[in-house]
Amino acid sequence: MPLTEPIKNALKRGALVTAANWQVVLIQFVAESAFKALLIVPVVGAAFLVTLLVGSSVEEIVSGDLRQTLGIAIAALGEHRAALLAYLAGVGVVLVGGSILMFVVKAGSVGVLVDADRVGPPVERPPLRVETVRLAERFSLERFSDASTRFRHRFVRLGLGLLIVYGVTVGAYLLALVSLYRISTAWNLAWLGTLGAAAASTLLVAAITVVNLVYLLLQVLVVSRDTSVGRAIVGLPGFIRGQRSTAFRVFAVVLLLVLIATAASILATAALGFIGFVPIVGLAMLPLQLLAWIGRGLLFEFLGLAALTTYAGLVRRASPAEAGALGTVPGLVS
Repeated sequence: MPLTEPIKNALKRGALVTAANWQVVLIQFVAESAFKALLIVPVVGAAFLVTLLVGSSVEEIVSGDLRQTLGIAIAALGEHRAALLAYLAGVGVVLVGGSILMFVVKAGSVGVLVDADRVGPPVERPPLRVETVRLAERFSLERFSDASTRFRHRFVRLGLGLLIVYGVTVGAYLLALVSLYRISTAWNLAWLGTLGAAAASTLLVAAITVVNLVYLLLQVLVVSRDTSVGRAIVGLPGFIRGQRSTAFRVFAVVLLLVLIATAASILATAALGFIGFVPIVGLAMLPLQLLAWIGRGLLFEFLGLAALTTYAGLVRRASPAEAGALGTVPGLVS
């Protein structure tokens, strides 16, 4: 899949404009880290609840991963319906509350980046100079706060819709797994269950990837065109039809970069974990592991926001028909 010069320039501009507004990357990283920290609370609470109800040790409960801990908690609490309902309600409050915080923060980030792409100089044209890139910086606390206030209600509605789609998708996936298990057990075909589970998992990953791409494009349309979520949904097919080739290539490049970064992160984590078994050297590796975790988080945030800025440039250059005849906005955030 060759990359044409316009696509290379679009990707380059998205990366440079995002780098010029590096504060947005840092804010997104802090917000996502806080959200993950909030999700730890139900896990720890589940460990203590299981310990009190069934007498297991806390170390045994929390030694597994997040999914294993939640599975043990729900299985153990299934015999105590009131405790299970209270636990699930607490998890729901943490999930929805943390998600709303993420949506509001994302509204400010998208507003700043879309505005930076709109007014920034042609940083993608050589020669590449630091002074030129700095001219694309549009971040300020006031501009970020204004964008969050202006678009927060629309982003919350859009984000809650995303959570519903996630729930339906995962529910369909679990239903498919249960059905495959019953069929394979009834027909005594173990290979059918294994093959079907692999196929269902692959379809789930593909579906989540497509949903995330649509969600990203809707965020850009809502801010770039300063329109409602409904009109952005109506206008999205027109934009995809007009920019399908460019949008697909940008998506493929970003996905490839994410896969490469993920593989490198896994290798680095495995190497640091292996060295960590050395008694004395292992203590010295703790700061390196922390730096690796921070670096990985910042890298993935940068890749995601650079892709968003690239799509913002495509929306800005699209004709009104391609953007669903939503019109253009002379200014987003003063």
